[in-house]
Amino acid sequence: MKTKPEVVQKVSRYTTPWFDIIAKTIRGGAGIGSEPYYTVRSKDYVTILAFTCSGEAVLVRQYRPAVEDFTLELPSGHVEPDETASSAIIRELQEETGYVARNVELLGCLVPDTGRLENRLWCYFADGVAPGKRRHEEDIQVELYPKQKLLEFIGSGKLSHALDLAVIVLAISKNRL
Repeated sequence: MKTKPEVVQKVSRYTTPWFDIIAKTIRGGAGIGSEPYYTVRSKDYVTILAFTCSGEAVLVRQYRPAVEDFTLELPSGHVEPDETASSAIIRELQEETGYVARNVELLGCLVPDTGRLENRLWCYFADGVAPGKRRHEEDIQVELYPKQKLLEFIGSGKLSHALDLAVIVLAISKNRL
């Protein structure tokens, strides 16, 4: 087994409300020299595959400036500094969709991009979510679909967010879908 390189210095080079760019000086390891290696540090995020009592998947449609289009996605959001990942996903589900989860199951914790990002994606599942009070977000439309339609959306590309697909694969691997 190879020896793990040592990070000898971390310096924030650029800061925004959404992310920081970190320069890391690393010693040891093949291909690692004296030049800094840059990573992006942002908050951890959470995503949930949630089903209503009638077995419909709860999805959100919203405009995403990064891809300049409307996307169909699983409910998701950031973990704030004062909360756990499980409390964050319960809050995000209700804020974005109005649905309330009594219990959430952690499917796993993933690293979204091992080459660039420092954060984690906490993946959750909930069955039997019920309508509740929704915070009004004009730019998010809630859509409900039967499980079979959800699987069709994956094949057709209508559901194309790679991290959402990872959550669905985890759910399938744990016999939740």
